[in-house]
Amino acid sequence: MKIISYNVNGIRAAMQKGFVEWVATENPDIICLQELKADIDQVDISGLAKLGYEIHWHSAQKKGYSGVGIFSKLKPTHVEVGCGIEKYDFEGRVLRLDFPDFSIMSVYMPSGSSGDERQEFKMEWLADFQAYAQALSQQIPHLIIAGDYNICHRPIDIHNPKSNANSSGFLPEEREWMENFIQSGFVDTFRHKNPETAHQYSWWSYRAGARAKNLGWRIDYHLATKAMENRIQNAYILQNVKHSDHCPIVLEIN
Repeated sequence: MKIISYNVNGIRAAMQKGFVEWVATENPDIICLQELKADIDQVDISGLAKLGYEIHWHSAQKKGYSGVGIFSKLKPTHVEVGCGIEKYDFEGRVLRLDFPDFSIMSVYMPSGSSGDERQEFKMEWLADFQAYAQALSQQIPHLIIAGDYNICHRPIDIHNPKSNANSSGFLPEEREWMENFIQSGFVDTFRHKNPETAHQYSWWSYRAGARAKNLGWRIDYHLATKAMENRIQNAYILQNVKHSDHCPIVLEIN
């Protein structure tokens, strides 16, 4: 089974760049999206429906902002919209589909790069989300949390760790959270299959030709519960796919 996670930075803009045609070629069983930046009634989903996808969507209340989706060729037994915490659900950050033998979540974690207020919000989210995810993983042992975490875990995950040491997304407290979260019972599936692979990123700034120079950050992850570790077949990054300032990440499981 092939699972893709992709921050599309606006589903309508991505569609204008051939997103649906790319999905048809790549043919994932499940695709988790972040930053949809649209309500479902603003998007022509007919092309995706024709490919056999069941469409699930969680928009932010604020127009043109945030939002997550999961498109699945498998029929879920249950769909959970949001995480039950109003200030996060207002921003359309969490969506989960349950299947008979595993569950998958599409998550868009906050960025703190716009200033202190949002950084504070991000740190509150990280604490609350960890409690939520840990409780959930007790109920659902086979769980994948896919999405844009807006954090680089280790120096190998960022093009210049020294110059970014004080940048939101690579702050010591964020990296410590990521380490603690993984140690609490999750597997970074990409690092599980590619422990020493460097220069593999999932996001690049639009500034200074960063993508052409591969000056990137790996901030998108498929984290799976430890119970799923033996089901991980492959994990890789599609750095050459360009509908967004992010690129898709792929997880293959049995």
